Amino acid sequence: MPRVTITWLDRLTPHRLLQASIAVALLTIGLKTAAWWLTGSVGLLSDALEALVNLAGASFGLLMVTIAARPADADHPYGHHKAEYFSSGFEGVLIVVAAFAIIVAAAGRLIHPQPLQQLDLGLLLTLLSTALNGALATVMLRASRRHRSAALEGDARHLFTDVWTSVGVLVGIALVGFSGWLWLDPVVAILVALNILREGLRLVWRAAQGLMDEALDPALQATIERTLAGFAAARFDHISTRKAGQRRFVDLHMHLPAAWPLGRAAALRAEVEQALMQAVPGLRATIQLLPTDVEALAIEQDEEEPT
Repeated sequence: MPRVTITWLDRLTPHRLLQASIAVALLTIGLKTAAWWLTGSVGLLSDALEALVNLAGASFGLLMVTIAARPADADHPYGHHKAEYFSSGFEGVLIVVAAFAIIVAAAGRLIHPQPLQQLDLGLLLTLLSTALNGALATVMLRASRRHRSAALEGDARHLFTDVWTSVGVLVGIALVGFSGWLWLDPVVAILVALNILREGLRLVWRAAQGLMDEALDPALQATIERTLAGFAAARFDHISTRKAGQRRFVDLHMHLPAAWPLGRAAALRAEVEQALMQAVPGLRATIQLLPTDVEALAIEQDEEEPT
């Protein structure tokens, strides 16, 4: 039996990472709120608002991952995997709301500019929180691919938008400190808000696609077709795929000679299912057996019927 290698990413489960995300969000809220209070920068206020969104998103994501991990039951025979898409969509909506809140606050400051104070300490606190978010986001994005978790991916990409928000704010505040141009602070905040607005809408779109049974990626569909091509005795058609959270599904028809015994046909179907699951991790295959000869006869009868 082949030896299974467990990496550090396998040990970092979605549940643990979302717990870490909540802890980091609480810490960065404190750091960014202190930076805004010290400096009076609307850019840093936008950064603090983004940290609050991180906390809400991570908390909701943890709840959805917990639900998604529940086994299938009588009411949900296909499992609860789609719960993760609610988390991703919820984070997207929160990002959109935060973006509009930032734009409103920045517009007011653009009309009535105010001098900034204690920039050195404010920038230091923001830099520290940015480093924390960047490190966590990198690990979470890698783990999301490993675990095929929509909730982890949504939270990771949300954290990356927070990182870019902080970087933009840092640059803007530094320029204000060097040039004295107070209008730069709200302008940078508005530009950052437009960027995170785009990311939020993208997350909402991806969540909607998942809830609507989006097909597997073309690369995975090609892998399925290559695997099926290795079984020359059978013919396959009506292949449809979908994904739900960490799970992947394929439904197809498998045509075999009508003269084959049922046991032989069932054995080959089991081989096909096993090959598909090995080729595409997390795949569940549903294969309907059909006799080739009977199908051909039905087609001939349809063609002979008068129109």
